[in-house]
Amino acid sequence: MIRRVTALIQRELVANFLSPIAYIVAALFLVATALFFMPLTLVEGGEASMRVTLDWMAMAVLVFTIPLLTMRTLADEFATGTIETLMTAPVADFEVVLGKFFGVLIFYLALLLTTVVHVFLLLKYGAQDVTVVLYSYLGMILLGGLYISMGIFASSLTRYQLLAAILTMGLLSLFGALVNEVAGWFTGLWRQVFNYVNIIHHFEDFSKGIFDTKAIAFFVSGTLFFLFLSVKVLESRRWR
Repeated sequence: MIRRVTALIQRELVANFLSPIAYIVAALFLVATALFFMPLTLVEGGEASMRVTLDWMAMAVLVFTIPLLTMRTLADEFATGTIETLMTAPVADFEVVLGKFFGVLIFYLALLLTTVVHVFLLLKYGAQDVTVVLYSYLGMILLGGLYISMGIFASSLTRYQLLAAILTMGLLSLFGALVNEVAGWFTGLWRQVFNYVNIIHHFEDFSKGIFDTKAIAFFVSGTLFFLFLSVKVLESRRWR
């Protein structure tokens, strides 16, 4: 199984690095993170922390970049007909989904690695807490994994890449900014419910340097849930 999933990951990585969309997304990601870092963090008298930059990345940058990375994962397979080759190959549906997931995740981690330059600047010119930075980046990895799994699920629902991207953006906005806004309308139990399904609410613990096992469980379980849904969608297509 490991060899099959590894081969699928390599296939996905090659597709990403040969895709012009991936490089456009990478350029947008780099420009957006720099635009948030320069005026919000790297300012005289400002907070010497990556917290503000990473919070904006979670709420805005990734909501647009991750859907563009995941929109082709399964939608393109359906559109070009190559999904039939995968369906008849000796690989399980969950292996296909895992290959897609880790392929995009590795590309995302490569993008995230470019922001370490900002951390070095803060370490050189400010009193940045290394532990807080590590927790923040752990949160970014978990957040990215959840976003990617939601994007793959959206991509499994259609053969149109643009529609898959729009669906993903809708899901990320629904469980992020929209839920956060709605939670303010309620008190008591309902507010707790909306706060629990609020992705950004859980990520903020990491950006503050808080190691919360409940937040880790939320991200891991959410990622597995959407990957499970993607597998089930593939299984349903197999029997059509």
